[in-house]
Amino acid sequence: MFEHKIIQDLDEYFLKQSGRKETGVYFYRINGYSERICGFVQKYFDAARVCGVVIEGKIPNPDERQLAYYSEIMGETFRLSVGFIRQSLAKWLPRMNGNQQENVAVSIYDTLNDMRRMGKNDNILKNTYIKFMCWLYYKFERIVNCLGAEQLPKILYEGEVSNYELKLLCVLSKAGCDIVLLQYHGDLAYLKLDPKSETSMEWTQEGLTAFPEWFHLKWIQQESQRERERERLYGGAPEFLNATNVWIQGTGLTDIKTGISARGDDPKLFYNCFIRICGVEDKLTYMNELYQFQLEFKAGKRNLLVLDGQIPKPSMEEIAGIRRGNYSSFDSMLADLSSGIQYSANLSLQKLMRKAFLDVMFEAQKLPDMNVNKLTNKAVYLLCWLKRYQGKLFSNWKFPQIGCVIFFNACKNENEALFLKMLARLPADVLLLSPDQNERCIVKDKLLYEIQYGESMSVKDFPAEESQIRMSTAAYQAERELDSLMYEDSGLYRNRQYEKANAVSLKTTYEEIAILWNEELQYRPNFSTIDAAVNAPVLFAKVSGVKDGQKQQYWADIKELITKDAIVVKQVPYIRREDENPIKPYATEFLKNGKAQKAKIKAHKAYRYSFLREEIQDYILDKLQLLLDQRIIKGTYENGTEYTIVSAVLNLKQEIIRLLQNFDFTKKNPKLIYIHTSEAAPSLEDAVMAAFLNLAGFDVLVFTPTGYQSIENFYTREILEEHQIGEYMYDLSVPNFDRLSFGAPLSWYEKIFKRGR
Repeated sequence: MFEHKIIQDLDEYFLKQSGRKETGVYFYRINGYSERICGFVQKYFDAARVCGVVIEGKIPNPDERQLAYYSEIMGETFRLSVGFIRQSLAKWLPRMNGNQQENVAVSIYDTLNDMRRMGKNDNILKNTYIKFMCWLYYKFERIVNCLGAEQLPKILYEGEVSNYELKLLCVLSKAGCDIVLLQYHGDLAYLKLDPKSETSMEWTQEGLTAFPEWFHLKWIQQESQRERERERLYGGAPEFLNATNVWIQGTGLTDIKTGISARGDDPKLFYNCFIRICGVEDKLTYMNELYQFQLEFKAGKRNLLVLDGQIPKPSMEEIAGIRRGNYSSFDSMLADLSSGIQYSANLSLQKLMRKAFLDVMFEAQKLPDMNVNKLTNKAVYLLCWLKRYQGKLFSNWKFPQIGCVIFFNACKNENEALFLKMLARLPADVLLLSPDQNERCIVKDKLLYEIQYGESMSVKDFPAEESQIRMSTAAYQAERELDSLMYEDSGLYRNRQYEKANAVSLKTTYEEIAILWNEELQYRPNFSTIDAAVNAPVLFAKVSGVKDGQKQQYWADIKELITKDAIVVKQVPYIRREDENPIKPYATEFLKNGKAQKAKIKAHKAYRYSFLREEIQDYILDKLQLLLDQRIIKGTYENGTEYTIVSAVLNLKQEIIRLLQNFDFTKKNPKLIYIHTSEAAPSLEDAVMAAFLNLAGFDVLVFTPTGYQSIENFYTREILEEHQIGEYMYDLSVPNFDRLSFGAPLSWYEKIFKRGR
């Protein structure tokens, strides 16, 4: 007779008798779900299918045909004795050996004798005995000859067990059989039969939840069938398997530098690392450590592949090189694509590549909203990258050689993450370096070992070549840290802290123009910084008429607005259509489907802004695109005006370009003062220039003492705020502001309240 034993881990169920701490059997009931439980039940289900019995729902009561056959073979005799039961078993189940017959007979006797002591009459005992015998023959005959063997048979029961079912399971358990009760609705029904849990024990662990609706043995059976089909996809086990991180000390770079022979000596395993290091241990030495690290790799003649920040997407030629078809299922797609993985230089490595590819793809198949087409696209990316890098990483590979892949800076792309996970299942150390802790790396894997350091450091490139090495002094690092403390969310801004700005045109009174004109942008209303960009409050207004008809004061007020960062247009038009413009002949080439072709523009011989800082060039082209997209200028995408916009913006005068180059988006912004005193019409190019400069963050003021229409005539909507300040005056001549002297200018307070007049 076998005793029930306590286990510490569910995997102990799969130990042979000789491998168990104590001789005995396990009889547990599982009332909650976790991924660990799911994996165990799948494994136990497969074991029960091989040597055991799976019971879905109730065990059917013997029917008339089964009872008639029992009566024909065994007769109607019944005696409550071990000898009688053993003799009956020898005749009814002849495949059982003597020990098995003895154990089952004693166990049945004990069960029936307990029922007799509880007051059950002989008729009930006989019917129970016959039910047990029929169940043993029709449901459990395939395992009765395995009871108590070295590999104990398994019974998996799904649902709420009945009183007589539990009694028979107890019989089989004592005779040498492991049992698991899978109870989806908890323990309440079971405890009515066995209040003190004397027959079986409840399995408990932290984190168990209610069973999901989809979890049942039919699903497990389908998964098991799917797994068997997938095994066929692998085409047999590889000669070698990965032992990832099983030997490491958690020292990061030192682990990866560890010699191959010092990692392990199992001839069927290759010992590799899969490590992510977040942050840096020491900012002063970090770059030098990486540089020395790659030098040691080269000296050790280990293959090294550095992926700096991203993996370049497969080219059209690479994608065309992957043979593929139209697929109706995941498995058919993976079977076809995996067969295309070829590495004739080493067939063992080829098998490893196919297995790694399939392992990662089967995992990706479980991602939310995944379908065959999406997974096919991901698979093609992985195969393109594998073909691209396998030569460098595995050239002349022989077991147990290990190469190394370094992905520098946080991985943010799902396809790249899958590729790195695939490489980690091949003979290669995979090292993910994320020195900037503000950047989140999306790679997740059960094999991944993570190291977290306290310091954070923003580094653009891996120091792969000596010419790229730039080491930091202690003073430099201290300055950077002080910089972070002073300028991050403090309201203070360092010089040119931001590379992008979004212009926000303010609606103001006329008097506020003079107040705001010389204010730094950061002090103006509605200033803010969001997502590494400045929201810059700017002025874009037209001033019509002359206040109180006072010409002298009119010009004095304008002169007060002329600063060193202001461009004053005195002659209209400022840009004439007939002016030389080297961009005009090529403007049609620079637009495609409404989008400015930035790369083509920058590379063109007629491009005039190549000497500017790269971020300013990008800023100008971004604002050009915004001007086109907003269709502010009449005729945009209607009569070819868009080409005039392109040629005008890309041919701005030198004085404007210099102001753009010097523009710091948190400080004082450049100005355009456009004085229109006559009947001469502004040019379309003038209107384009003004609208563009407004989007770029300039303050733009248009003065029209005549009240005539000016550049706003070219706009599709009222983007110029107009201020009517006095009577219209004509034939005014713009004075030479440098020579004008009107005495001490009035303060803005005096202007508003007319003090001192």
